[in-house]
Amino acid sequence: MDYQKIYEAAQNYQEDMTRFLRDLIRIPGESCGEKGHIERIREEMEKVGFDKVEIDPMGNILGYMGNGEKLLAFDAHIDTVGIGNISNWNFDPYEGFETETEIGGRGSSDQMGGIVSSVYGAKIMKYLGLLSDKYRVLVTGTVQEEDCDGLCWQYIINEDHVRPEFVVSTEPTDGGIYRGQRGRMEIRVDVKGVSCHGSAPERGDNAIYKMSDILQEIRALNENDAGEGTGIKGLVKMLDEKYNPEWKEANFLGRGTITTSEIFFTSPSRCAVADSCAVSLDRRMTAGETWESCLEEIRALPSVKKYGDDVKVSMYEYSRPAYTGLVYPIECYFPTWVIPEDHPVTKAMEEAYHGLFGEERVGCAETEAVRKARPLTDKWTFSTNGVSIMGRNGIPCIGFGPGAEAQAHAPNEKTWKIDLVRCAALYAALPGCYCK
Repeated sequence: MDYQKIYEAAQNYQEDMTRFLRDLIRIPGESCGEKGHIERIREEMEKVGFDKVEIDPMGNILGYMGNGEKLLAFDAHIDTVGIGNISNWNFDPYEGFETETEIGGRGSSDQMGGIVSSVYGAKIMKYLGLLSDKYRVLVTGTVQEEDCDGLCWQYIINEDHVRPEFVVSTEPTDGGIYRGQRGRMEIRVDVKGVSCHGSAPERGDNAIYKMSDILQEIRALNENDAGEGTGIKGLVKMLDEKYNPEWKEANFLGRGTITTSEIFFTSPSRCAVADSCAVSLDRRMTAGETWESCLEEIRALPSVKKYGDDVKVSMYEYSRPAYTGLVYPIECYFPTWVIPEDHPVTKAMEEAYHGLFGEERVGCAETEAVRKARPLTDKWTFSTNGVSIMGRNGIPCIGFGPGAEAQAHAPNEKTWKIDLVRCAALYAALPGCYCK
């Protein structure tokens, strides 16, 4: 494989990629409002010569290049979060900015740069004659990820009946190759009480007091150790082979966590005892943890058992309509996933990377020192569409994408032009390494 030729081709497309990304930044496209992004991506896919471009009923765009045997996919979610407090921005988040090396704007790192590089990675494959009868390429621009990560791929796999051999997530990876992430789930705990006049609280049953007992034990799950004498053993126990057969991957991904993110109550008035209380819990899961185990550990807490039928532990459901109007309900469970370090996809990605860039992470003057201090093959801190691709459906998934994790959801978001170029080059080289 002529890596130099691939990289030179990617460099030649830098201006086109910059223009494409700046166009996308100018179009607001939060979750469930991505139609403008999808239409602009279709225009670019058709311009660069994709063989087939489709938009499914959910609103995801699927672009195909080539007609070989194996289907290899590159995924980018193309929705963004909102801009938050505009006073925190030093520039217009939708107009953005451009310098010789940077592109700024909402979605520049998270993660519209990924669709830009993957569209041009496919163009490079076609331009250089890298496509063969061994594989064809699918580039997806997927919706609603910021609202409900993985929902789009549940639809693509189960309703579009598209199942690639593997998927590259183009979420930002700071120049590294990422082979997994912790999972997450959204848990709700409801507690019932009985109201009465606040002047005689002993006549009622205060739901807030019950919840306060439960919350202290939830906090203990996150903060306690796992020693023999510890009553409520902390989630750190999953890093120990005594408690978790998948402890090695758990140590790679990092321990699970739990925190209370929201609290609600009902009461007849400020002069009454509260008759219900509920909380939302953000639960991050490591290898070896499942939605069943996470719900059960809450149900097994002493205070939850003490209050019996007055406590309900459940999982949230997502059912917000896509921009097309389609509703595709799913429980708010986003499984942990990790692809083995010796998997053929991992090895092919590393081979392509080494051929193009060497043994260490690369960046630009601003980012290179920080990137080189980290291992080349690592994992994400946040969650991605991999929760569905590999977590729910067992399709191998690996990550390499332009931009930086720290830029995600932050004001003054930006990315680097050299990242767009390098990712496009690696995407073009990867299928040949995998299918040789």
